[in-house]
Amino acid sequence: MMIRRLAQLLVGLILYGFAIAMMVQAGIGVSPWDVLTQGIARQTGLAFGLITNVVGLLVLLLWIPIRQRPGLGTLLNVLLIGPSAQFGLWLLPVARELWEQVLLFAGGLALLALATGLYIGARFGPGPRDGLMTGIHRRWRWRLWIVRTSIEVTVLAIGWLLGGNVGVGTVLFAVLIGPMVNVTIPLLTVPASIRPAVPQPSVARASVIRASVIQATVAQASVTQASVTQASVIQEDTGSEVPKGRMLAPSTTPAPPVSHLPE
Repeated sequence: MMIRRLAQLLVGLILYGFAIAMMVQAGIGVSPWDVLTQGIARQTGLAFGLITNVVGLLVLLLWIPIRQRPGLGTLLNVLLIGPSAQFGLWLLPVARELWEQVLLFAGGLALLALATGLYIGARFGPGPRDGLMTGIHRRWRWRLWIVRTSIEVTVLAIGWLLGGNVGVGTVLFAVLIGPMVNVTIPLLTVPASIRPAVPQPSVARASVIRASVIQATVAQASVTQASVTQASVIQEDTGSEVPKGRMLAPSTTPAPPVSHLPE
């Protein structure tokens, strides 16, 4: 189970970076965080993948005041998505025709939804950006959609001012990614291991045991009653009284056998 989770995490993060590269090369708009990365890259001249890593690390530092704990998936998210996106940008050509742009963006969006289901479904912790949103929500009890919208609108505005690519793809990403990951995450989540329950005696066996105990109790009560009856008959025949607190010895007639408990 652990091997599957690790493999799913690594594959999901690598595909996630490649999906980002597909949408960037489509040229019709990218997600808010990628708009910010594009804007910083244009202003600094640094590689897109490097800036993706740096932004992820800075966002991760914001977890400290909100007391959010990173998982293995969080740390690998910071390390792997940037190089994977940079490799995709090197491998894929920039789309020029409209049909190429649409196909490349649609493929990137679908791949990103799949990759999100893989790496989150591995249950090693969220990425730094998603963790920031859920951490603020948990820390101050603000509504999650308000937190997410506020962060992404702020990031989008800064990225656009820095020269990032805002377009119809940005709108499509905002509208479609939520419903898509709502399908992929439950579908690809690795189930938690369930400990086997301690075996309990069957109802039938419990009933047999209970019946045997009752039978033994009834048999003992019958022997005691027989002794009392015998004492009463002797008292009537002889006119003598059995001393108080004394009882005749029980009959030597053996008690009815008690059925053996099942093996």
